[in-house]
Amino acid sequence: MRKNWPVVTALWSFAYGALGIYWSLGGAGYPFADVADDRSTGSVLEGASVAVVGPVMAVVGLGGAVLTVVMAYRRPRGWLLQTIAAVLAVGLALVIPDYTPLAVLALSPALLVFAFTGVPGAQGGLGDVLYWHRVNLLLLFAGGLLWAATAVAYHRRSRSACASCGRSDRPAPSWTTPESALRWGRVAVGVAVVANLPYEATRIAWFFGWPLGISADFHRMMADTPGMLELGLSLAVMAIGGSILTHGLVHRWGEVYPRWIWFKAGRRIPPRLALIPAAVVAVVLIPAGLMNAQLPLDGDNWAVNAPGILWIVWGAALGTATYAYYLRRRTACVRCGRSTDRLGIQPDIVDRPVPVVPRVVDPEP
Repeated sequence: MRKNWPVVTALWSFAYGALGIYWSLGGAGYPFADVADDRSTGSVLEGASVAVVGPVMAVVGLGGAVLTVVMAYRRPRGWLLQTIAAVLAVGLALVIPDYTPLAVLALSPALLVFAFTGVPGAQGGLGDVLYWHRVNLLLLFAGGLLWAATAVAYHRRSRSACASCGRSDRPAPSWTTPESALRWGRVAVGVAVVANLPYEATRIAWFFGWPLGISADFHRMMADTPGMLELGLSLAVMAIGGSILTHGLVHRWGEVYPRWIWFKAGRRIPPRLALIPAAVVAVVLIPAGLMNAQLPLDGDNWAVNAPGILWIVWGAALGTATYAYYLRRRTACVRCGRSTDRLGIQPDIVDRPVPVVPRVVDPEP
């Protein structure tokens, strides 16, 4: 976590604070205004009055810009500032958005193709998919991540810890050892896999004609809508694939390339190759799950929204398993030189063995 995180966060906060003033004064483009159903979002602020949200956004944005500058250049003291930063991070990244970050992540390959070929169906283009109400939620989500990075950076400074790895001269808690992280990481992986089983089971059942958790009429409507059942099946298959990959966070094949990947077999898997995608998926799952928790649960069609509520559990468990993987794979920090006493199951296997050069002894004259 570099020291310039608060500076980037300050710029983001100032921009949204200025927009809050603009919208409060009647400016166009207020992103939570009532719009047609096909342009609305599932955000908790959707339809909220600009007379309330605008001033709050201005105060929080401009005040946050000042706060981040203070956090960057003053000596850390106490928990107040980092608690405020953490609350803003949770609110912006997890509470206010809906499923948009998850949808954009899951459909990013298709969106990239649509940018060149056009969107199939009645939509006129990407503007009909990524309209301002949705783009605003993506920007707020990004702001939440910036605030999270700022909070972590400030917390590390307050502990006199390394800004890069977070380790300090204090003894590490026992639960952060590689052996302990492997134990609770396995539990987290199991919870993550089980949490999404209802979603996968219902979507697969629908595709094969079984209206599990929905009425026959609703299933017939989906079957008559081109691509709807196929989309549900594809998302279920992607979720199953993600569950399989999640097991790699606690198994050796998640650390060393297996033999069937012949061109890299036996070589170390870079930790970031697993950490970055797993962490991103974990974060985007939670706001999507919170959105489902706000939607009504129809008794006959409970499976439409109820399985998605478990995405909160899935995201939290996946994030926990990802952190356990990080604790087991981390090596000596290149910035501070600190390392873990016991690094677990070969966390830093080199690609090739280093040849040993025998010592040459000069013969006696």
